[in-house]
Amino acid sequence: MLENMPARSESSRPRFLRACAALAERIAHPVAVQFVKFGIVGVSNTLLTFLVYTLLLKVFGVWYLAASAIGFIVGTTNSFLLNRRWTFAEHVGDSMTPVRWAVVQGCGLGLNLALLALFVGGAGLDELLGQGVATVIVTVSTFFANRHWTFPIHDAPEPLAAGTAQPAPTGTPGSPASPESPVAGSAKPL
Repeated sequence: MLENMPARSESSRPRFLRACAALAERIAHPVAVQFVKFGIVGVSNTLLTFLVYTLLLKVFGVWYLAASAIGFIVGTTNSFLLNRRWTFAEHVGDSMTPVRWAVVQGCGLGLNLALLALFVGGAGLDELLGQGVATVIVTVSTFFANRHWTFPIHDAPEPLAAGTAQPAPTGTPGSPASPESPVAGSAKPL
């Protein structure tokens, strides 16, 4: 039945459907896919962090700043594992990746605790509401830090067009690949 219906032209589709089609095409872009994955990991981290925070605060009576710190550590550990293996799978990790992650998360934890103390102690917000507001700010901050510093992805060099000469290698002066190096075959006198 549907096969016999004439195809609608792109311009006759409702604006909403055209927008959805355009979004679907954009999602195929690797950065957009990576952002969606980061968002999914972020939701799982936020839920896990809030679960731990709420259990420690409401069930076990842990001081709200200590409960927040523990919840943050559990959530960010989950974040590192999922982001490294799934979101930023193209990133070739080195021994400094966990260190960079720990620095970003440590700064995020400090920012989270400072904001929480400000919102609860200073502004008088409810502890859960204060944590929610702090979470939004810290999530945005740590996303950009992790995206650009912890898990940087270097673009592959563009392929050369047929008949285009390979660019000359560069290096530090005196290295074999340097134009100033006598080993590089330059005509400069020693």
